[in-house]
Amino acid sequence: MGQLEGRIALVSGGGRGIGRGICELLASEGAAVAVNYRRDREAAEETVAAIEAAGGVARAYEASVDDPAACAAMVEAVVSDLGGLDTLVCNAGIASRGRAVADTDPDEMIRVVTTHAFGPHHLSRVAIPHLRARAAQHGRGDIVMISSVATSSMGANGAPYNMGKAAMEALALTLAKEERPHGIHVNIVAPGLVETDMGVRLARAFTGNREMDDLRALDASSPFGRVCQPLDVANVVLWLCSPGSGYVTGQRIECNGGG
Repeated sequence: MGQLEGRIALVSGGGRGIGRGICELLASEGAAVAVNYRRDREAAEETVAAIEAAGGVARAYEASVDDPAACAAMVEAVVSDLGGLDTLVCNAGIASRGRAVADTDPDEMIRVVTTHAFGPHHLSRVAIPHLRARAAQHGRGDIVMISSVATSSMGANGAPYNMGKAAMEALALTLAKEERPHGIHVNIVAPGLVETDMGVRLARAFTGNREMDDLRALDASSPFGRVCQPLDVANVVLWLCSPGSGYVTGQRIECNGGG
């Protein structure tokens, strides 16, 4: 029996990259997983198929996290289809373009901050009543927000991304206090550079190297001799949702190999 047997999890941006790694690992530990996607239905369905092939339970759900009505409809569909909701992982994200504030298009700032800050708020707001209900029955609920080590350094040429992730963390730490009386744990995972499509875009933005396309070229200069993988991040999420973290909430864990 897995650590999450009987749990029901919703992972935003779950079809690719870090989100897919989280979905597959949670499912392997017994959770039924709702795989959210915005546009890439094919990737979400591939993730569902991989989970089902391994003996797990998963379904794909389309919704843009920046749309409150779409978030509400998705959560209701998940609860109806899977029987409730115990765990929410706010992972959906987009990269900024790596420009100085003076050169940033206001529309880009709005789009990036909305995705990273407003999206988790929309999802949490509609998920919390269901998380509370399941926690009352089973003693526990979880919200995990996937942030970034960018909020530790606030590097130049990334204001929209830095702002969005900082606001996400503020939301998580606020929720940790609000929802503790209801048995809901709220924590933050802050990865460094991860080998995903978005990781490539972020690396291009922050380094200025528009030709970069293979992050494994950075293995030799990375902690432990390799670039962080989606499974590395997923393992932190799993622990935060597992019995081993039963007395943990309001925490931010960096997954960057120590810097």
